[in-house]
Amino acid sequence: MVEDDNKKFSKQLIGKTIVSKTGKRFGEVGDIIFETKSGELIHMVVDNPTSYTEKMELEKDKQNRILIPFSAVIAVGDFMVIAEEDII
Repeated sequence: MVEDDNKKFSKQLIGKTIVSKTGKRFGEVGDIIFETKSGELIHMVVDNPTSYTEKMELEKDKQNRILIPFSAVIAVGDFMVIAEEDII
C-alpha cells in the first residue's frame, strides 16, 4: 500500500507531542474529536498537559480534559505543531 504524505491514520497522531511554532510544549495528543457527519477534525484532547498549558484558559470537555482546536495545527511530523495565537 502506498501512503500519501498528506494522509495520516489517527493512530499515527495519538501520542505525538504538541508544541507551538515557538517551541513551547503543551502535552501529547490523547485523542481526536471529529464531526461524524462531515468528518471534520474539531479538537485534540491533550494528555499529560504541561504546567504552561494548565495555566491557559483553554476549552475543556465534560471529563475536564484540555482541548486544542484542530484548526490551530500548522504542521504534523515528529511533533504536532500548533499556532499558539489560534488557541487563545
